[in-house]
Amino acid sequence: MNVFLRTVESSDAKEFLALMRASRTLHNPWISPPLDGRTFDAYLSRVSQPDHEGLLVCETNTENIVGVVNINNIVRSSFLSASLGYYIGQAYLGKGYMLEALTLVKKYAFTTQGLHRLEANIQPDNIRSINLVKRSGFVYEGLSKNYLYLSGEWRDHERWATYDTRTSLAP
Repeated sequence: MNVFLRTVESSDAKEFLALMRASRTLHNPWISPPLDGRTFDAYLSRVSQPDHEGLLVCETNTENIVGVVNINNIVRSSFLSASLGYYIGQAYLGKGYMLEALTLVKKYAFTTQGLHRLEANIQPDNIRSINLVKRSGFVYEGLSKNYLYLSGEWRDHERWATYDTRTSLAP
């Protein structure tokens, strides 16, 4: 593997923020990652909650942060589900790192976290992200109208999901 995952920490602020600032044009209008200390602190606060997890995608050779995958809105009990948010730094685009990261996140979510289902909600024009989840084994489930408020407007999202297929899994 060319990447590994680790939990985001407050000491990652400088490297993380530099990567996100350098990647603004790549991320716009799809996401609004933290770009300053205040929004990074808010992000850390959110991912420290029991129903969220922030995982940095790091290059194996250098340990540099190359992106992030967030496991959001984790629901336990009979649902065992969460939604994913992910983004990569501009300098690391097209190297297959995020495909590897999603493989690792699926394994982590299904085995370590005991989840059954992961969703990725993607704006229909974000072809690169749609192709990524297809290659990662997600299946298209439908269109969610006015799903998320991003960059000043409500945006439609395609709903893609993947499941833990182990038949012995029970809540």
